[in-house]
Amino acid sequence: MTRDNPGPTRRLSFLDRFLTVWIFAAMAAGVLTGYLNPGVEKFIGRFQVGTTNIPIAIGLILMMYPPLAKVRYEELGEVFRNWKVLGLSLLQNWIIGPVLMFLLAIIFLRSNNFELAIAVAVAVFGISSGVAFAAVIGPLVEVPVLIGLVRVALWLQPRWFAVDSVPHPVT
Repeated sequence: MTRDNPGPTRRLSFLDRFLTVWIFAAMAAGVLTGYLNPGVEKFIGRFQVGTTNIPIAIGLILMMYPPLAKVRYEELGEVFRNWKVLGLSLLQNWIIGPVLMFLLAIIFLRSNNFELAIAVAVAVFGISSGVAFAAVIGPLVEVPVLIGLVRVALWLQPRWFAVDSVPHPVT
């Protein structure tokens, strides 16, 4: 490693370089908070809708979205200085884009629940997203593979298991 070519850890930001430390610190803070104040569990549990805990859902979104969107934390200060651009970007990305994509998906893909799932994936992640592609391709690949596994199991059943070993109901 020379002065002109720093090592991989030197190219990472401070936040990225110590990400494991931050994760363990957050876990320790959560465990310690629950231990010192047992009522916090009931307090957080009040914000639950069905089986979804809203604070945890918000935390997961805030944690997962930046890597997917390639957020550069070091430029966040500059972003918040221009409120017009920030507001327009949020409006386009979080309101206009998803609604438009969902409407287009409903117009062109509206015959069954699977196509509705495709519409939701496209509306949430965008048409050119790899995540939307994975959400759509996953079921398309899984279903035929599972059907094939069932057929192979049925084909192998008489070869591997004696016909009399399967208990029959007494009539």
